[in-house]
Amino acid sequence: VQLQASGGGLVQTGGSLRLSCTASGRADSHYAMGWLRQAPGKEREFVSAVSWNGDTIKYASFVRGRFTISRDNTQNVVNLQMNSLKPEDTAVYYCAVDLLPEGASDTVSSYDYWGQGTLVTVSS
Repeated sequence: VQLQASGGGLVQTGGSLRLSCTASGRADSHYAMGWLRQAPGKEREFVSAVSWNGDTIKYASFVRGRFTISRDNTQNVVNLQMNSLKPEDTAVYYCAVDLLPEGASDTVSSYDYWGQGTLVTVSS
């Protein structure tokens, strides 16, 4: 599975960004997709994930209510709408695939394929 993420950039505190990630290289969509991030000097952390059919959605506590994940299997795309951004959201955001046929994981080590990352910078 190949993943191509886009949509990062520079935004002021309180602003919004929409990240998108397109998956290719697999005939079906029976896998979970997630967004994870890594801030400078910190470990990679889970942000959000969605199961293959959208029945399971998970958010990290620090983004719940501000970020919304969505997925379109007809386009093999997963999006992350990020609102009310804070400086602490500054990080490289990675989309990833977990070959989990059901559900969605909030564990970083569960993810099998990773995109190249897109930088989100929130200025104060």
